[in-house]
This record gives sequence, C-alpha cells and structure tokens, in this order.
Amino acid sequence: MGTNTLDVARLAAMDSREATRLLKSMRAAALEGRRTKVVPRTDIEESWRRMLDSGLNPDGGYRAGLLPLAEVERRRQHSPLSEVLPVLRDALVSVADAAQHIMVVSDAEGRLLWREGHPSVLKQADTLGFEVGADWSEAAVGTNGVGTPLVTGRPVQVFSAEHFVATHHTWTCAGAPIVDPRDGRLLGVVDVSGPLSTMHPATLSFVTSVTRLAVAELRNRHFAALDRLRTVAAPVLCRIGGRALAVDDNGWVAAVTGMPPTDRLALPKSPRSGRVWLPSLGMCTVEPLPGGRLVQVDGDGAGPGTSTARRVMLDLSRPRRCSVTVSGDVGSWTQELSPRHAELLFVLAQNREGRSAAQLAQDIFEDPTRTVTVRAEMSRLRRGLAEVLAHRPYRFSEDVHVEVVRPDLPSDLLPHSSSPTVRLARGRHP
Repeated sequence: MGTNTLDVARLAAMDSREATRLLKSMRAAALEGRRTKVVPRTDIEESWRRMLDSGLNPDGGYRAGLLPLAEVERRRQHSPLSEVLPVLRDALVSVADAAQHIMVVSDAEGRLLWREGHPSVLKQADTLGFEVGADWSEAAVGTNGVGTPLVTGRPVQVFSAEHFVATHHTWTCAGAPIVDPRDGRLLGVVDVSGPLSTMHPATLSFVTSVTRLAVAELRNRHFAALDRLRTVAAPVLCRIGGRALAVDDNGWVAAVTGMPPTDRLALPKSPRSGRVWLPSLGMCTVEPLPGGRLVQVDGDGAGPGTSTARRVMLDLSRPRRCSVTVSGDVGSWTQELSPRHAELLFVLAQNREGRSAAQLAQDIFEDPTRTVTVRAEMSRLRRGLAEVLAHRPYRFSEDVHVEVVRPDLPSDLLPHSSSPTVRLARGRHP
C-alpha cells in the first residue's frame, strides 16, 4: 500500500474536527501496529515508537508530582535561561496572549519553570497539569512540544491526537530547544501552546526564530564576559615567561602568551586548581582568575600530540548528555558532546579503518558532497581530541582502545540523529 506523510499545511487547511478524526485514526493504527495510507510526520512517528517501547499508557492521565516552589526558584536562579527571559517575554508573550496561547519555558529535564500568557488558556492548561513545576518530559507525559524537542534536539509542533496520551488531544503546542552557545549544553525548551482551535502552521517558525534571538543574546553575554576576563588577564600574562592562557569556565580562550592563539581549550568538567593533565597541552598548572582560570603549561610537560592516551569511552547511554572520556597513563578527562560530534564519533567507532570527508558526509547526511561541513566539525573535534583522532582518513588512532556505551533501549541511541549509520544501529541490540 502506498503511503503519504501528513504535513502541517494540510492539517491547517482542514476543518479542525476532520483533522482530529484523521490524527486519531493514525494514532489508533500505530497503537495496534497497523499501517495507514496517510502516515504521521517523522518526528511524531518516532516519538510514538519510543512511547510504545517504553510502555507508557496512551490512555492514562499520569502526572508526576510538582516540584516544590523552593526547588523551582532554585532551578530558575541557576538556569542561564533566566538571562534571556526578557527577550522571550518581549517577543512571545504579547503575541501568545493575543492568539490565546501561553508561553512556557522548561529546563533540560522537562520541568516547567516559567509560564505566562492568556488567563483563560492558563486555566485550561491547569486541567492538563501544564503548570509550573510539572514534568513534561516524554517519559512522563508522552509526545508533546516540550519533551519531544528535548529528545530530538529539533523544533517540534504537535497537534491534537499527535500527542501520545489521549488527555492532551484538545491541545496544540510548538516547542524549540535552546542550546547554550558557550558549551553546547541543552538548556531547555521554549514552547507556545493553546487549544486546538488556535492551531497555526507558522507558530513553530515563529518560536524557532525567537529561540535564535535568545541564543544570540547568550552569545553576546559570553563575548562581553570574555572581554572582561581579557582585561583582568592582560597584566598577569605580561609577567609570565612561558606558555599560558586565560580561559573561562568552558575553556573559551580570552588571551594567550608564548603560543599561537586558539579559540577554545578542552578542559575537564570541573578542573581543580593545581597541576592538571590536559590532553592538548600535557601537564599544566591551573589557577583561578576573576571570571575564569589561568592555565600555565609546565616546562617539563608533554606538548600537544605527545600524550599517552590509551582508552576512549564514548558514552551514548543518556540521549541528551553524550560524552567522551579519554584515559591515559597520567589521568582521564571527560567532555560533553554536541549531537553532531556524538554522531561523528559513533560513526568513526563503527569504522575503525577510517572514513574520508565524503564518506562521513554520506554516513551523516546521506550526501557525499557536504564535505565542507564535515571538515569543519572534525576540525573542532580534533582541537580537544588530537591525541586520539587521526586524519587522512579521519579515524581513531590504532593504539587506542575505543568503547561505546549505548542506551538500554536501541531506539534511544542518538534519537536526534537521522544518520543512516545510526538508524541501522538502532535496529541492533548492543
């Protein structure tokens, strides 16, 4: 039977009751394992599959307990999203209010931290448990505009019965993730939601554009902080005779002396003061600076490329917190990975003989012509992993043992990825 994928424009053009009937029929078929002539959009179908694998009750109204207000306030104060809340409010709240929507901002766990908008819609949201402190991760409430973008790393719009749990079928939502430009960490999701009658296909594009403004504001604040650190570090670096760098907590370099400039230094997750082994520099001495750290390369330490890394562990067991750990004779070091870097390292782990830029482009994008993108990403990766990543072709060094830690469910392997290599691996048990 030939199939067609349902698109947003077609949904928006339909009568709301007709659209609801169509979506419910597709959902019912998915729950029964049947295939229909019109199939769900890819993000929705993949989310439904994850929910079926997890055993979530599609007809249940389970709600996780609300966070205490004190814990909500603590998370707000520690969230970088608090820095850009004025940007989100200025761009979204007035529009959402006029369109009978509400704006919701979650953290990276799917907990709702802020909620503003039309009073009548806020009351409707309360009946769904869509309130501050609630858990709207996919694992808790199924396919939705907060939890699903947290899993996929992509903006997602969810209409009516595209929600896996039946109690949410009167609702429509559009959410986009926000990633911290300073360290690639997923911070949370900005979502605009409301009754099904307020559905509009342009909502997702609007929300996505606003999240880009928020990311730009975070980036501007980052540059301003580096400028302040540079001012503080300048007189200190002038007194140092050897190689040294002033870096912020994420390893971004504000100033250097005695060595070529670089954008970023790969640091351990919580670098301690004193002597520390860094994979790209060898043994270094780290001291605190206001707004960052002073890193001095030890005179007798190993230079770049001369470390003794023996083992690489690529941890993909947590879909939103992938990391790589490099271990050697002088210690170990861990770095969180962006979704793209996690994909690339997984492909290289699957192909120890190495891959050319064109082959990696085919592996990741199904397009061998996208070599410029691949080379740029591999260049960024090798800044911190040069001691274990070779090139021409790109590969893990032959004398390094590579271990891949996968999630318990094969379907949870890099859920954001559409790479054919990853899709194939999801069909195999670890």
